[in-house]
Amino acid sequence: MVRLPSGVRYWTVLDEELAVVPVADSFLRQGRFGRGGAGSTTRAYAGGIALFLRWCARSGRNWEAGVGQFGLFMTWLSHAGPAVSGIDAPTGAVVLGGPGTPAARSARRINGVLAAVRGMVVHAVAEGAAPGHLVSMLYEVAEDRDLPAAARGEDGGTGWRMRARHRLHEPETRIDRADDADVVAVLEACRSARDKLIVLLMVRAGLRRGEALGLRRSDVHLLADSRELGCEIIRPHLHVVRREDNPNGAIAKSRRQRAVPLDFLTVQAFDSYEFERMTVLAAVSSDFVFVNLFRVPAGAPMRLDAVNELISAAARRAGIDPPPRPHQLRHVLSA
Repeated sequence: MVRLPSGVRYWTVLDEELAVVPVADSFLRQGRFGRGGAGSTTRAYAGGIALFLRWCARSGRNWEAGVGQFGLFMTWLSHAGPAVSGIDAPTGAVVLGGPGTPAARSARRINGVLAAVRGMVVHAVAEGAAPGHLVSMLYEVAEDRDLPAAARGEDGGTGWRMRARHRLHEPETRIDRADDADVVAVLEACRSARDKLIVLLMVRAGLRRGEALGLRRSDVHLLADSRELGCEIIRPHLHVVRREDNPNGAIAKSRRQRAVPLDFLTVQAFDSYEFERMTVLAAVSSDFVFVNLFRVPAGAPMRLDAVNELISAAARRAGIDPPPRPHQLRHVLSA
């Protein structure tokens, strides 16, 4: 991860000599700053691109030649687990996959990696850093009959579009959500009002961890009617606002501000947390909703990984193994 003097951060890719890979770095900077992408997005793209460049290096290809062998790369992704594809894999490690061998990565993960690499290649061609014929290796002209009616032309005739040539079918799966019993157990095992509120905001309001830790106190409107305060939304709610300058790196995924309604249980949890927070003098002046209460520096905005830590600790106390992940908790609401 690269931290600029302004405090803004983005993820990049290093080669085997720990030098920045220019073609990857240019694409990731464009996505982060030129298109306003979230830091988490550049992190996911950087991971996928790193896998592609690692495969190219270990198979004796430069990255341009690797673009022409995407099918082989997909096979490698499917069967090369961390022992082979990881950065610490021993020299000469080979992929041994036979009938019945489980896939090392899901189709969704592989498609995500391919999307990141395609983006890097198209960006390199647009910059003049790579030959234009690479794009035709990745995309083909296809009819639009497989698109929804709303995405096709109004005249009803056959249209044409660019379609990625390499993509795996993603089977429909149930929503990856935490079990209700596990959610209750985690809540009961939380040792502070703050931690319970964080879990409730994920479970009952559907907030991502970055959205929760990026909340400012002015974003939370708990009155039955907030119109006198200048907000046109009547019931208790909070506003999710994307802020690029949060010192804890908590950035909302969507660029659009949205209002999230809060139920009575969550409002009560806010009240309990406020009383707990008032006992920590260093937290009084902070505008962030969630701050450090039990670790130094007290009053500082909570880090993103602190959410994973508190959930894992509560799950461990509740005897839940493996612990639910933050996105599994927020999927409880949508399911």
